[in-house]
Amino acid sequence: MSHLTGKKVAFLATDGFEDSELTSPWDAVTEHGAVAELISTESGTITGKNGHEASVDQTSAQASASEYDALVLPGGVVNSDDIRLDADAVAFVRQIFAEHKPVGVICHGGWILTDADVLQGRELTSYPSLRTDLQNAGAKWVDAEVICDEGLVSSRTPDDLPAFNAKLVEEIGEGKHSGQTA
Repeated sequence: MSHLTGKKVAFLATDGFEDSELTSPWDAVTEHGAVAELISTESGTITGKNGHEASVDQTSAQASASEYDALVLPGGVVNSDDIRLDADAVAFVRQIFAEHKPVGVICHGGWILTDADVLQGRELTSYPSLRTDLQNAGAKWVDAEVICDEGLVSSRTPDDLPAFNAKLVEEIGEGKHSGQTA
C-alpha cells in the first residue's frame, strides 16, 4: 500500500496545457496510490499543446474543493491564461487554499494564483516571465528548481519535473498545512 492511498488529487487545466506538466505529476501521484481527476472549464476532453488528449471528470462549475485532498496546476501559456478567466476555476483554487490543502504549480500554472489572491507573503517559483505578475500579487519569487512553502510546491519548467513530482508527493502525503491559506 502506498502512502497516498485514499487521497484524491484534482488537476485543473484546459486546452493548451503543457503535456508533460499534466501527465508526469498525474503518473507520480497515481503511482503512489492517489486517485487523480481532471477538472476543466467544460466537459469532454482537453488537448495539450503537443496533442495529448485527456478526459474531463468534472467541470469547474461542478467541482467542490471539499472532495479533494490536493490540487495540481499544470502550465502551458494558453491553458494558464484561459483557466484564470473562469470564475469557477478561480473560486475552486481559492477554496483549496482556504482548506489548507497542498497545491502544486509548475511553469505558467501559478498564474491563476494571482486571480485567486492567495500569494501575499508566499514564496514560489515559476517560468521567469511570470515573475513580475507573481511579485505584484505579493509573492516572493525565487529562481529555483523547486520551492515548497507550507504545502505550496512550485517549479519552473518541465526540466524540473523530477524534483517537482517528488516534493508534490511528499506534501500530499503530509496532508493539510496550516500556513496554506487564502
